[in-house]
Amino acid sequence: MSQRILIVEDEAEIADYLRRGLVFEGFAAEVAGDGLAALAAARERPPDVVVLDLMLPGIDGMEVAQRLRAASHVPIIMLTARDAVADRVAGLEAGADDYLVKPFAFEELLARIRVQLRRHQAQDSGEVLRYGPLSLDLVAHDVRLGATRVIFTAKEFELLELFLRHPRQVLTRDLLYERIWGYDFGGESNVIEVYIRALRQKLEAAGAPRLIHTIRGVGYVLRDEA
Repeated sequence: MSQRILIVEDEAEIADYLRRGLVFEGFAAEVAGDGLAALAAARERPPDVVVLDLMLPGIDGMEVAQRLRAASHVPIIMLTARDAVADRVAGLEAGADDYLVKPFAFEELLARIRVQLRRHQAQDSGEVLRYGPLSLDLVAHDVRLGATRVIFTAKEFELLELFLRHPRQVLTRDLLYERIWGYDFGGESNVIEVYIRALRQKLEAAGAPRLIHTIRGVGYVLRDEA
């Protein structure tokens, strides 16, 4: 069965271009022209990925993303003409998994759709990642430090997953931007520092030793010694 892509886009020419391209690539593509239609389509015919425009008539893409995320873990790729860092961060915090600024090449969107599908399939595999006392269950979306459950947001969980897949390996800032946010924020953003701080606070809340260390001028590493 073909994987289903829901395109939420009110500009008919763009929506038809994306639909035809995705069908040609072997996907089953459906178009919704506004937020309410998108939510109804997602409820009645659950998609494997949602490609969501930010500017929509009625309820906007931010609210659609929030409602979709509240109901499921479907991957969401947000499309927008806004390229300010604050707008990108707002979209990700609303529940988007990736963010693509218009205009974009269809090949780039296709690559990002395939990345999200691979991630989602890995999460459905029942895999549990472990490092020392830390475990991360991809299906249950559950993180444990020893016997203690630690609650993370979706993006924090994704970042921690990346560290657990590469223990004792230094992950550069550029790699973190590319793998977690899917694009380059540039030097104007401290989003990585904000998320690393949140991970540390939660992991060290009960007095546990530091697991995520800073390699000054390079990036960060998951290891059990400074």
